[in-house]
Amino acid sequence: MENKTLVKLLDEDDVQISIDLQTNKNKSRVLVVKSANTWTKEASTRPLPKELFSSLWFEGEICILFADTNCGKSILAVQIIDAITKGVGMFNFKVEAPSQKVLYLDFELSDKQFQIRYSTDNVNYEFHESFLRSEFDIQSIDDEKMNLEEMVLKDIESLIIKQEVTIIVIDNITYLKPEMEKSKNALPLMKELKSLKIKYNLSILILAHTPKRDLSRPITNNDVAGSKMLINFCDSAFSIGRSSEGALIRYIKQIKVRNAEEFYGSGNVIVCEILKIDSFLKFQFIHFDEEINHLKDSSNDSNEELNFQISIKEILMKEPKTSNREIARLLNTNHQKVGRHIKKMKESGTLV
Repeated sequence: MENKTLVKLLDEDDVQISIDLQTNKNKSRVLVVKSANTWTKEASTRPLPKELFSSLWFEGEICILFADTNCGKSILAVQIIDAITKGVGMFNFKVEAPSQKVLYLDFELSDKQFQIRYSTDNVNYEFHESFLRSEFDIQSIDDEKMNLEEMVLKDIESLIIKQEVTIIVIDNITYLKPEMEKSKNALPLMKELKSLKIKYNLSILILAHTPKRDLSRPITNNDVAGSKMLINFCDSAFSIGRSSEGALIRYIKQIKVRNAEEFYGSGNVIVCEILKIDSFLKFQFIHFDEEINHLKDSSNDSNEELNFQISIKEILMKEPKTSNREIARLLNTNHQKVGRHIKKMKESGTLV
């Protein structure tokens, strides 16, 4: 009778994984044991992972790109794919890997929306033939016993095999798991994706949302929905932040890195502007900068509100019967905003 020892591994969320070790055979069913020297010797014979988007994303990694809604995640993802499929870097960032197929799982845009985004006067941008885009066909569901996540993951695996791709981009992960902010929901999906990565030697870029965040503070790994589990399971992560310098100005910040030193952290973020050039909507590089220079000044809101209310009071002191619409015209705003502030001023006693 074999002597078996039950070992329990606990992750940070107290998820138990039990593994039976057959001690008399000096091996296990799922764990491979070798000396540290053997591991390093064997690994040294394999090539270093190549950069897919400078040091922000390497071959063989599960990488998370997260940002607020309408911040430009999909725009940047498509730009990265365009660079990889053509084997040409973007804004002086290297793509060390040769041109290869990329499967883009677009759960955000319809084909027409995608076409409009990458065309000018109905002249379409020319993508490389290695850029494969897939969208969800709700009418094709024929197995009511299988949930959406299972169906999509099954299809992804089939496409990986059929199209012979080693790079996939998922836009975005909340389509597969709507409640990704809960670790118990994030864990199974991340395990499935990691299993696919290992099985087919994939590089995976996952787009994820952030909950509403305070734009006056730096971006951290806690800003991604389901962050604890997503960040723990991924190999690398970077984020897009809105800049206080302009409506279309963004900065890219490195959040997690394993295959290199952190280079694009808070002291050296990548500042860009979203522009459409030659039918291609893209991030146009401006310069490197410190993140603090792009954060919103939290005191500005209160100062602006105070100055606005002072202006209203000055107008009403000169002419008490001035209408909200006339005040709005004088202050170059709308009458609803004026009405809200007058109500607030009366409730606080600053206007009688």
